[in-house]
Amino acid sequence: MDLRPNGGSASERWIRAWVLTRTDYCQRVVGLGTVINVGAIVLGSSIGVALGHRLPERTRVTVTDALGLLTLVIGALNIVAIRDEDFVELVGSSWTLFVVLGGVVIGGVIGSLLGIEDRLQQFAGWFQARLAKDSSSESRERFIEGFVTSSLLFCIGPLAILGALSDGLGNGIEQLTLKSALDMFAALAFAATLGWGVALSALPVGLWQGFLTVLGIGAGAFFPGALIAAVTATGGVLLLGIGLRLLHVRQIAVGDLLPALAVAPLIASLFLL
Repeated sequence: MDLRPNGGSASERWIRAWVLTRTDYCQRVVGLGTVINVGAIVLGSSIGVALGHRLPERTRVTVTDALGLLTLVIGALNIVAIRDEDFVELVGSSWTLFVVLGGVVIGGVIGSLLGIEDRLQQFAGWFQARLAKDSSSESRERFIEGFVTSSLLFCIGPLAILGALSDGLGNGIEQLTLKSALDMFAALAFAATLGWGVALSALPVGLWQGFLTVLGIGAGAFFPGALIAAVTATGGVLLLGIGLRLLHVRQIAVGDLLPALAVAPLIASLFLL
């Protein structure tokens, strides 16, 4: 195919024009990235549930362990954001870690007082009781674990935050498209072990990324890169907690730590004064 702007046959030029039109359309439809992400999670979960009963228990445990290790790696990579140039320039190289630490500690206190983790589990249990035919204790625990763990994993990552803000700013949905593909495969793997609770995580993902998209429309252009780095690094710490949960090392109440994602950039913003 001739890639020159005016080169190629009539059909090749039509295909090229169609692709450019679709790309421009996707950039104009704000929120489309989150819609695709939600659909990908539901699709991956559905495939995972269909395949899960055909996999032996040992295989499902191995898959969960692999996801736990991968989550630890992703979390560690995100924590590297404490060395972000904008972040260091704003607060100083010796203070970036303390901003993240303060965010996690203060956010954890707020989250535990609000009982966020318990509320997430109660919501999942309430939903499971009304939809699932299997009301056994084991099925309930699997459903709750699938919902809570998947929701945290899909909402905390930097692609969720940066991608949604980028969508709101009208800069395209490429990051959320990539996240959708990653989440679909992760949902497939999780659902094969944890069941339909993983599909329910599409709800908080839609609400969270929808909120960030609206934020991007209103104030995304004025959101400093240093504050985004603070959120990313703090999210990395929370991802480490999720990884430890998946590996059954310790059941860290990561849900109670969610306010840290707001507290850390607030602390960093004090250096703007």
